[in-house]
Amino acid sequence: MPLRVATYLRVSTSSQSLDPQRLDLARYCQARGLAMVAEYTDEAVSGRRDRRPGLDALMLAARRREFDAVAVAALDRLGRSTRHLLNTLQEFEDLGIAFISLREGFDTGTASGKLLMTVMAAIGEFERALIVERVNAGLRAARARGRELGRPRRLVDVELARMLRAEGRPSKEIAALMGVKLRTLQRALWVKSPAMPTEPKRPARD
Repeated sequence: MPLRVATYLRVSTSSQSLDPQRLDLARYCQARGLAMVAEYTDEAVSGRRDRRPGLDALMLAARRREFDAVAVAALDRLGRSTRHLLNTLQEFEDLGIAFISLREGFDTGTASGKLLMTVMAAIGEFERALIVERVNAGLRAARARGRELGRPRRLVDVELARMLRAEGRPSKEIAALMGVKLRTLQRALWVKSPAMPTEPKRPARD
């Protein structure tokens, strides 16, 4: 019985076409005798978003074991966040579902693919450790400047938060890394940002 494969296709803008990805995936499956049983797509959706209609449907079907493998034309079609990619691949691994990426030659159903998965996980763990160290260094620098770190909202290092946000990290993740509530982080960024628009003054009534 051939391996049942679900494909996932994504483009970031409405002007792009899914057809090149669809053709490459069809050729790959046909050449290897794989059975394409489902196709999931997201059009005009950024790869930085963890939640996408097509991807959510894919993950739901994966948990139901409706296929044996997931194939994409390139790894960045699945996502551009290292954290999100690792979490998704780990879930596939836990479900016993192989993951295939054509451009990178990535296949977790092989020994080399599993090795690459381990390396990626190690890199992700190292990246998280670096972020935590940067957060701690920012707090130490704040204390060295004589800054009082009493209430949680004062713990926000705005420059570091902006830097992490520029890297494409979601606000929830930044808040968790900095040990503050999401509302505290958003308030600090709003107050400190000089680019935030101010509410226009209403004309005085006669």
